[in-house]
Amino acid sequence: MKPLENEVETQGQINILPMIDVIFSILAFFMISTLFLSRNEGLPVNLPQAASAQTQNQAKIAVTIPNEEQIFLNDDLIELEELQTGVTQLMDGSQTALVVLKADETVSHGQVIQVMDRLRQTQGVKLAIATTKPASDR
Repeated sequence: MKPLENEVETQGQINILPMIDVIFSILAFFMISTLFLSRNEGLPVNLPQAASAQTQNQAKIAVTIPNEEQIFLNDDLIELEELQTGVTQLMDGSQTALVVLKADETVSHGQVIQVMDRLRQTQGVKLAIATTKPASDR
């Protein structure tokens, strides 16, 4: 259809501002949601490798030993003498609790044994030691 001589032809316009708003909203949603996807209990340490390592359900309580001087109960720094009390409080009236011990491979055997001994003295604690599978077994 031909336009009339006195009719002005207008150019069609595409307004991209609403599209940019939607894209930024989606981007913000994905950025925030990825923060909740990888939840790791405790602090990051270099776990020793074990061929017999088995995957466990996520632990209720994590005890982390990143070095000789520090012990963390979940994410809180704690003294060895306060470990039993802290675990009992985190059990919150439960009969049993799975406590995963995450010790850096550079921590001395004696320090790990001291922590394990304290945990075993706590009523209702089931103890597990966190390891990783060697790269060849994955």
